[in-house]
Order: sequence, then structure tokens, then C-alpha cells
Amino acid sequence: MIYENETLCPDCTGELRYYDSVSRIVRTQYRKTCYILIRRLRCQDCSSTHREIPDVIFPFKQYEAEIIIGVLEGYISPETFGYEDYPCEMTMKRWRDSRKTQAL
Repeated sequence: MIYENETLCPDCTGELRYYDSVSRIVRTQYRKTCYILIRRLRCQDCSSTHREIPDVIFPFKQYEAEIIIGVLEGYISPETFGYEDYPCEMTMKRWRDSRKTQAL
């Protein structure tokens, strides 16, 4: 995976070109779900394919980045209006715990 506007392959530093797009689910506040198109780019040298991840989401996460950051910084908790049960308390705890272990 690469972030937006990267033009070099992270594997071999070859040139990346547009290959196709895939749909990705994004979960937001008030239990709303939307889909965004993620561009896939192919390396011209090694033929590896990479997804271009926009700033509004994190790799391997369905929730938008704003929600995850809010949980990690303590702005969003299970009692926060609009987030009372979404994401669930266990998911919030897992995000906080994984951040602690990554800081070590």
C-alpha cells in the first residue's frame, strides 16, 4: 500500500501507473457506511500492484481516520454522543492497546 501522490514503487522504486480501481467500505459517525474508490497502481518494472490509500482512512481499518484518531487521543469514548455504540467499546480498547504496544 502506498499513500496518495506516491509515484515510485516501494519494492523496487520503479514507476507506478494507474491499473484499476476497487471499492472500499468506510464506516463513519452515526452508523453510516459509505464506499470510496481506491486506485490500484502497477509497477512498470516489477509488475507488483499497490493500493493508493487516501488520508481519510488507515490501511486495514474500516473506520475513517478521524474516528480512530479521536479514540486514540481520548476525544471519542463509548459515552460520546454519536459514538455510543459505534465503534464498539472492545474495538476502541483494542486500538488503544495496540498503540501502547507500538510505542514501546
